[in-house]
Amino acid sequence: MGRETLSSLHAGCFQGSIMLTSIADGIMCCLMGKTTNAVGPVDSFESSDGYSFLEVKPGRVLRVKHTLPTRQPEEGPEGPERGVVHCKRKITLYRSGQLVIENLGDAIRSELLHCQNGPMEPQSTMELELSDVAGNASTQGTANPGSSAQQALAPGKRRKRKPKKVVNIDCKKQISSCKGTQSDVVLFFIHGVGGSLDIWKEQLDFFSKLGYEVVAPDLAGHGSSSAPQIAAAYTFYALAEDMRAVFKRYAKKRNILIGHSYGVSFCTFLAHEYPDLVHKVIMINGGGPTALEPSLCSIFNMPTCILHCLSPCLAWSFLKAGFARQGAKEKQLLKEGNAFNVSSFVLRAMMSGQYWPEGDEVYHAELTVPVLLVHGMHDKFVPVEEDQRMAEILLMAFLKVIDEGSHMVMMECPETVNTLLHEFLLWEPEMPAGEGREVEKK
Repeated sequence: MGRETLSSLHAGCFQGSIMLTSIADGIMCCLMGKTTNAVGPVDSFESSDGYSFLEVKPGRVLRVKHTLPTRQPEEGPEGPERGVVHCKRKITLYRSGQLVIENLGDAIRSELLHCQNGPMEPQSTMELELSDVAGNASTQGTANPGSSAQQALAPGKRRKRKPKKVVNIDCKKQISSCKGTQSDVVLFFIHGVGGSLDIWKEQLDFFSKLGYEVVAPDLAGHGSSSAPQIAAAYTFYALAEDMRAVFKRYAKKRNILIGHSYGVSFCTFLAHEYPDLVHKVIMINGGGPTALEPSLCSIFNMPTCILHCLSPCLAWSFLKAGFARQGAKEKQLLKEGNAFNVSSFVLRAMMSGQYWPEGDEVYHAELTVPVLLVHGMHDKFVPVEEDQRMAEILLMAFLKVIDEGSHMVMMECPETVNTLLHEFLLWEPEMPAGEGREVEKK
């Protein structure tokens, strides 16, 4: 959001009236030293109409949408060796900023690499230049996956360098089809900054009708969750611990994590923390592994009261950048999704507190879980090159680009997104012919 310009904003008469109210509230905020907060603490923790209120810490309460459909239980995948992939990988980070990834197992490579560079052998090596990826990702081979930044290295030509960090991965991952009739499958939906669980309405309804158990929380300060008036409550680590509490409360044997925008970072965190419980991950417009750290001249570093006065402009800017079109339908979707309806204090704290140095490229390269990357081509917040970069680094990643979608693609194109998600849930890797015969002999 901080990258989108605020020029050429047109609010209309309705926005103008809101602007006057916001300015008045902002003046009161400056005079009184307090911020108006539309998201208050919840008194009752009881479930009603599918909504629960989970107290993750004393006084810290999250609203959670939990749907447990009535269904006939079905057995899981047959046979202990069905859909087993050998994940063997060596990740070397050099002091120069080079990241060398050596795939030694039989894991399926990224669909992006299959399309751009032809099929890659299971045992392959690729080198990624990461020294300046944060500042200028497109110049490091992101826009062109087939550039010299990603290439097979000849062992004899490699210079002897002292690595900064070496990570070895050697494990077997069982990847099976996840159906709604299977009682050990749970889908977790995590929204990003400024959103709420309501942005997942079409997905929650779709998968609930198919028999899936679904869980969708409101982040602290968002939707109907409590909003502590302290900036430390909105750091990445505080929010990640909230998501850990939600995950531990509802997780079963096979859990699917679906994240949007910065919610993808929390999915990555959980997949890294619980590799045996997270079965698959879906990242929607999540971009590369970079935290929301606004620059010193960012608008989100302005005082809270001024941000409050500018909230209608920010909301209008979000509408323009978040949707491919800005008609009445999109305005209604934004309203129904309760998106960008957070207090100025929470927004400022969120946009300036997401420091997560551990979540770098090596951290993501360590993931052995299959990942579906969904990207709206018209997204003005997250360039497609960032998701291409992520597809290169992840072990098993499949990138799907929706031409008519933007940042809020799951609201703009719900049928397309639901179909892609469902196909990925039902997907499982094909066993090589040789391995299949060996399993039968055993």
